[in-house]
Amino acid sequence: MRISELDISDAIKDLLSSRGFDELYPPQAEAIKAGVLEGKSLVMASPTASGKTLVAELCAFKHILEQGGKVLYLVPLRALASEKYEDFQTYSSLTKQDGNKIRVGVSTGDLDSRKSWLGDYDIVVTTNEKCDSLLRHRSPWMEDVSLVIVDEVHLIGNDRGPTLEVALARLRQLTPELQVLALSATIRNVDEVAEWLNAQWIETKWRPVPLKEGVAFNERIIFNDGSTKRLRPLNRLDPINIAMNSVLDGGQSLIFVESRRRAQSIAREAGNALRGTNKKKAEMRLLEISTMISTRGEKTRLSDDLASAVAGGAAFHHAGLSSAHRKIVETAFKGGLIKILSATPTLAAGVNLPARTAVIASYKRFRPGYGMYPISVLEYKQMSGRAGRPQYDDAGEAILIASSSDEQDALMEDYVTAKPERLFSRLAQEAAIRGHTLAAIASDYAHTEPGLMDFFGQTFYGYHYPLGNIKLILAGILSYLRREDMIHHEGDYIYATDFGRRVSELYIDPLSAVVLRDGLNQDDISFTDITWLHLICHTPDMRPKLRPRRGEMVAIENFLEEHRHELTVKLASDYDYVDYETTLGELRTTMILKAWIDETSENDLFEKYRVSPGDRYSAVHNANWLLYSAYELARVLGTDKHRGHIRTLRDRVRYGVTEKLLPLVRLQGIGRVRAKVLYNSGFKSASILKAAPLARLVEIPLIGPSLAKTIKEQIGGVVDQDEWRRLDTDTSEQRSITDFFEKPRDKPKSDR
Repeated sequence: MRISELDISDAIKDLLSSRGFDELYPPQAEAIKAGVLEGKSLVMASPTASGKTLVAELCAFKHILEQGGKVLYLVPLRALASEKYEDFQTYSSLTKQDGNKIRVGVSTGDLDSRKSWLGDYDIVVTTNEKCDSLLRHRSPWMEDVSLVIVDEVHLIGNDRGPTLEVALARLRQLTPELQVLALSATIRNVDEVAEWLNAQWIETKWRPVPLKEGVAFNERIIFNDGSTKRLRPLNRLDPINIAMNSVLDGGQSLIFVESRRRAQSIAREAGNALRGTNKKKAEMRLLEISTMISTRGEKTRLSDDLASAVAGGAAFHHAGLSSAHRKIVETAFKGGLIKILSATPTLAAGVNLPARTAVIASYKRFRPGYGMYPISVLEYKQMSGRAGRPQYDDAGEAILIASSSDEQDALMEDYVTAKPERLFSRLAQEAAIRGHTLAAIASDYAHTEPGLMDFFGQTFYGYHYPLGNIKLILAGILSYLRREDMIHHEGDYIYATDFGRRVSELYIDPLSAVVLRDGLNQDDISFTDITWLHLICHTPDMRPKLRPRRGEMVAIENFLEEHRHELTVKLASDYDYVDYETTLGELRTTMILKAWIDETSENDLFEKYRVSPGDRYSAVHNANWLLYSAYELARVLGTDKHRGHIRTLRDRVRYGVTEKLLPLVRLQGIGRVRAKVLYNSGFKSASILKAAPLARLVEIPLIGPSLAKTIKEQIGGVVDQDEWRRLDTDTSEQRSITDFFEKPRDKPKSDR
């Protein structure tokens, strides 16, 4: 089927034609025949790179350009939201019937906001959680959505799946005629998901680049098509040996490993193995990227390890990296400079980074309480689906590694030729249904038990199971919410209290709210920073809880004895090992947050606590939100005496500084490092900065002419434009001379 035959506007056809789209892939043609452009809902299960994105775009523009509709695009991760936003932005030249251009918005952050301004956008890209939050706030524009596109719908079967299925059920409740387009590479029971959504479905294994799956043992790969491949012995480590064979044949390799530590060690070894194999031009670019990593953000051993691996042509990718470093790695891999990328499995569900070869180095993962545990077939299929780069490779190869010939046969049967597991709802878990029950009541979607049962009957759980199963759970949840004063009954009518409504809007677990409320109501202790930090770390919403490592137990227990009188919660004893380990994790996270607000550097945090920038970011992000929640709940509960302390502490957690630096970090362009430099140079307040000569600010390390000008303008200082231009010119000339000596003189200009 050709693009020119589609029932879409000429403007879309012309734009697609200009980008090289002429004929549809078979899965795309099937989607069109299923009526997706006629408003019919569709579940599309087809491999990576088989054209699902184009189908989504065609549907979106059909709604916007021809029907005046609004499109909601749901993704599981923030990184994917940014990627999809950029994809849609490439179509911003299209004009709607009212003469205005298409507008694309993205929203993934603040969960306590209606985001009314998103109503001005035609396409809104957001995470599943943000969508759920917008529904809780009854954002009026949500009722205008005519098409919802769900990316990675198979994740409905994981721990975060309940949020997605509840959001979909709620959207369909608001707009019964809503069109749903659900996308995934791997769904075994695609027919059941489609029936739940009242949708058509297509399932295909067609790929633009054929995929060969195999298992390697003793330098020999057996593939699922019966063929075999003998590997050249290029490295002592099997994953790197497979990857190097692919690289020397002109490909790139992804190596999926079971832990961050192994990702780093594999990248280090791969970087060494690749040295000398890159062309001179590529080597120079890799050195530039390595330098960029070393200078972007605070320097740590982790960034040093990454920079070293990248210099050789390898890298690692996991949640411990800062977002800036992850972006650099992703861009360099997409550009073909990084040849081998070792990653934890989160990458398989994240950004689109295909490679010729995907090596699954281990089929086991560590699970707390279980030890090493085999991964699911679904997880294996997600990783193997990354093999094969359209327009670059004739075929992709996904390879498991066995330690014996018997294991080679077993892995072929258990993973390569096996079907992925069926999807089932996780909504019946008490932790999941607790918050969604309160949200349904607080947001005025349901006010009786039959109304709640009717709503949960519209979920994927309600499709699969008799509602009697959830009725018992729901009765217990309602009893808990009533006991904790989040809801009240008046006969059969259920309504949320002010406390319960605010808890729902804040998007925190009701259990977290109870912990915060009980802490706020305590009068028998003197509240300190430690009190508040430990209180938020004790909530179930504090993730990650940074578990103790061997050798840290004594330090944590000493910290506990020193600060026990400052804590508001009863701690588990060491007789209960599981709960006590959780207690130690809460204390360790408290210690790390305290070190952060005391201005401990990223490198010292890593050296002392082995906490990576990515984990630190997640802990700070969640701590910031929980402190905001405590601040808001204090207002509702009438415990205003705590709000000033909480507000100051929240700012300190957000910026990672002591209180004295807060006036400086609140200025645009000033982070914790620059604030410390300014303070130590005598600029301790906005008034001192305002009175300072521009030239004096420019002399301070890390403060150039542009930033100095920005600082002065923010605080109402006078900027002499002639002086600023002179300072900027002098600094630019100095930078150019420095660059001249630092860069190789024979480097091609086009690569600078």
